[in-house]
Amino acid sequence: MHLFVEQLTNVDFSYLDANRGIVGETWWASAILEGALDDQGMVCDFGIVKKTLRQWLDTELDHRLLVPAEAPGLEVKKTGERVNISMQTGRGIVEMSAPAQAVTLIDTAEITAASVAAWSIKQLQMYFPDTIDQLTLDFTTETIDGAFYHYSHGLKKHAGNCQRIAHGHRSRIQIWLDGQRDEQEESYWADLWRDIYIGSTEDLASDDNDTLSFAYTAQQGDFSLTLNRAHCYMMSTDSTVELIADHLAKEISKRHPGKDIRVRAFEGVNKGAMVQV
Repeated sequence: MHLFVEQLTNVDFSYLDANRGIVGETWWASAILEGALDDQGMVCDFGIVKKTLRQWLDTELDHRLLVPAEAPGLEVKKTGERVNISMQTGRGIVEMSAPAQAVTLIDTAEITAASVAAWSIKQLQMYFPDTIDQLTLDFTTETIDGAFYHYSHGLKKHAGNCQRIAHGHRSRIQIWLDGQRDEQEESYWADLWRDIYIGSTEDLASDDNDTLSFAYTAQQGDFSLTLNRAHCYMMSTDSTVELIADHLAKEISKRHPGKDIRVRAFEGVNKGAMVQV
């Protein structure tokens, strides 16, 4: 007998990629459990399935940087409760130092939906009863008809896991000029922010010809991140979705003076902020 749960939850995270650098991502998580019926006539109680999977995904994947532990050229150093990583990517150097809880090392050479699912299933086996013969986990992206971008960031003032310096999202963007949806403007920003790291000038620790380094101390500890300049987009404020939407509206207004601007900026799936100027 098979028990399935579709789109149980979504996870927002970033991952390290040999070609793209740090990539913000959002996946829907679905699961199938195969096993015999128990004395209640169930494979497993839905409440247990949902609670177990959600809690594990929230703890181990959500708002973390996923790192392919077997990637060529990757350097990882663990010191106590800290992790330092370094890797030369197709978009330049990526170096990060952070509390261990901000990083998940995946036993794979490349972060993909399939490789993360296979690794996750191994970790999850101990959390389900012996009556479960097989667990299948499926990660999929949101179907988006229109422009979207992948972005990473960190919010040092956040009380929760958003304070981690390299987590991210795959997000839609919707823009109206004088009340008319403008797909060309949406595509402009989606192209500009493809695989981008959105940094705050307040967090900029050093700036040289090729790289930008960010650093801050948050409730979870000290964070630092160094990236190629071309991998970054700077804002004078923090990068909450509210401030991102406000920043976009102001920048679009400069590009289209005299027009009424409305922006809906998404943060992952089905949530975000809207600004009109």
